[in-house]
Amino acid sequence: MFELIEWSRAQFALTAMYHWIFVSLTLGLGFICAIMETIYLLRGKDPKWKRATKFWMKLFAINFAVGVATGIILEFQFGTNWSNYSYFVGDIFGAPLAIEGIFAFFMESTFFAVMYFGWDRVSARFHLTATWLTAFGTVLSAIWILIANAWMQHPVGMEFNLEMARSEMVDFFALVFSEVAIVKFWHSIMSGALTAAVFVTGISAWFLLKRRSVDFAHKSIRVASLVGLVASVVVAYTGDQSGVQVATHQPVKFAAFEAIYEGREGADLTVFGFLNSEKSVDNDEEVFNGEWKINSLLSLLAFHDMGSFVPGFKDLVYGNEEYGVMGADEKMERGRFAIEQVRRYNEAVKSGDLETKEEIIRLFDSSTEEGRAFHNDYFKYFGYGYLSSPDEIIPPIGLVFYSFRIMVALGVYFIFMFIGVLFLQRKNMLEKYKIVQYILILSIPLVYISSQAGWIVSEVGRQPWAVQDLLPVSASLSSINSANVATTFFIFAILFTLLLIAEIRIMLKQIKIGPQED
Repeated sequence: MFELIEWSRAQFALTAMYHWIFVSLTLGLGFICAIMETIYLLRGKDPKWKRATKFWMKLFAINFAVGVATGIILEFQFGTNWSNYSYFVGDIFGAPLAIEGIFAFFMESTFFAVMYFGWDRVSARFHLTATWLTAFGTVLSAIWILIANAWMQHPVGMEFNLEMARSEMVDFFALVFSEVAIVKFWHSIMSGALTAAVFVTGISAWFLLKRRSVDFAHKSIRVASLVGLVASVVVAYTGDQSGVQVATHQPVKFAAFEAIYEGREGADLTVFGFLNSEKSVDNDEEVFNGEWKINSLLSLLAFHDMGSFVPGFKDLVYGNEEYGVMGADEKMERGRFAIEQVRRYNEAVKSGDLETKEEIIRLFDSSTEEGRAFHNDYFKYFGYGYLSSPDEIIPPIGLVFYSFRIMVALGVYFIFMFIGVLFLQRKNMLEKYKIVQYILILSIPLVYISSQAGWIVSEVGRQPWAVQDLLPVSASLSSINSANVATTFFIFAILFTLLLIAEIRIMLKQIKIGPQED
């Protein structure tokens, strides 16, 4: 079972990380193309802006095609590797995925064809409309995936179907307008815009360095830098809002952000530190071998109150009565009681015990006071009943802790980078400093590292949960041979790597060719 869990997680992580490489650029580059084409029309069909638009549109098309391939494989894995998860939450999780596939993806694909092939076949205004709709189509495609992911982080709008033993949607709009979904949407979409802005700025800097298509490069940098500055500020703001939500709904993940073992009021923010590998929740070793902290700032960021209590792993695993923190061991007992009621219901149905059956139906009826009390006291900890020890709730601390700092540090860097680029561009000094051009080129891999680090923080940080507090990863698996999963892992690894290499080579070839006259 351990091998199956690890291989299944590894395969899904591999596919998701490769997929996001392509998706993040698609999300932002479509809007940059749309903005450039809008300027082209507003400037009286200036051919220079058309050249710029068509060049970036070509790179968008290459990236779009490869992203589709990885996305399809990713969605199929829910059925092949995670069938128990798909059964338990399929009624909820399947709806956003179906909308994404039927509506958003087809819209995106249809208008993409007009955008890419229709320059001389449709009117200029219709073509511009198609370009904007393609850009919005990529966002529509992403939003439903992000809504589904947000539900996994903070499940709302659902009820448990006792007869079918699975969760079912009762409020679609609760999913769509969940506070977690809204923040995750803006954070992820703007992260894609930031990726595209760094990508465009970096490649344009290469043209400046080579003294080729200089006017094109300046135009591209001007648009991309404005998009990048707005996106980086929004990413920072939504990141702060997301941190508040995590502290409220996923306190164990928040503790992993800062490697907090013992909670305290006025908790300090660790700007950076070197984790002690010997430290665990059940010993008294030092957490860090060296760290730099800012007093009470973590409490302010978590709850907007410098004196607020931030729980640590010991509080969350063993409980803390003084601050009303229930321990994982108590939650496990309550979760097992909830699972036991499902088992009793099934036995009552088989034996025809109507009295017991009606008793348990009343427990799970959320429309009654008794049912609401059972849900708040027991069912909300349903997933804990599948855990074997309280410390299983602790995710891989080192990976989350360091990824969080990489993400934040690079996010701050990009804000200042775009401010600097816009200043130099305004003063007509960007061509003068080659070091700046090299920095912009080298920033392209950094934005991808930042983006991947963000998803590591989000997804690894909520382990061991597939659905927060309701379904652990260990109970979500399909009953398949781990050797089969391991084999397909390596097949996918080779396939995705070849796709990435192919994309990079095709893009580099197009970049060397540069923007062309009609």
